Amino acid sequence: MDQATLVEYIAREVLAHLNPLSGGAWAVERQALAAKGVPVAVSVRHIHLAQPEIDILFGPGYALHKQRDLYQPGEFAAEEVVTLVGPRLRSLSNVRVLGPVRKRTQVEISRTDAITLGLKVPVRPSGQLKGAATLTLVGPRGSITLPECCIVANRHIHISTVQARTWGLRDDQRVSVSVRSERPAVLGDVQIRVADTFKLVMHIDTDDANAVGLTCGSTVEITDGE
Repeated sequence: MDQATLVEYIAREVLAHLNPLSGGAWAVERQALAAKGVPVAVSVRHIHLAQPEIDILFGPGYALHKQRDLYQPGEFAAEEVVTLVGPRLRSLSNVRVLGPVRKRTQVEISRTDAITLGLKVPVRPSGQLKGAATLTLVGPRGSITLPECCIVANRHIHISTVQARTWGLRDDQRVSVSVRSERPAVLGDVQIRVADTFKLVMHIDTDDANAVGLTCGSTVEITDGE
């Protein structure tokens, strides 16, 4: 354990000892650190918009309105929603826009959503849109058909730089996680995403969650890495 990790560990132990009741979150995190346990967030279909698409869908110069903050710092669910339309004119309405504004528009859906829309959608890490599916977006002020914008997001874990170092994990590493639920399973090819500001959480889509009996707030355990 390096010096920075040791200092953080000691600080957390002291805070938890001084105020164990208000330190409930610390206790949970300490338990997770011991077992490599990771809380789960189930991601429903959503869209990240770039400003050019915002201008088309909602009007020139339009700014997103925050509905609520999300778990990761700086991210939020916007009040705005759009409709997704596939090549056979099948649609999904009220798809939530997530902020902040991105450099490139990205739609994230489940495999079941893709079947509903009549699309063949690749499983990809966020931001890897080469070969992604084409989709039409409809907003209150306009519509646009975008090539290479729609993916099924891969399974991934957000983790801070300090915690990744503690667990011996690196950015873009692939690991397996153990699911202990009514439908126990091992999920493989889970991408590790490391950043200084990340809070620990595993993101999976609704198809994966339903298949293995996970809900938001469930916990999985990292079992091995590649």
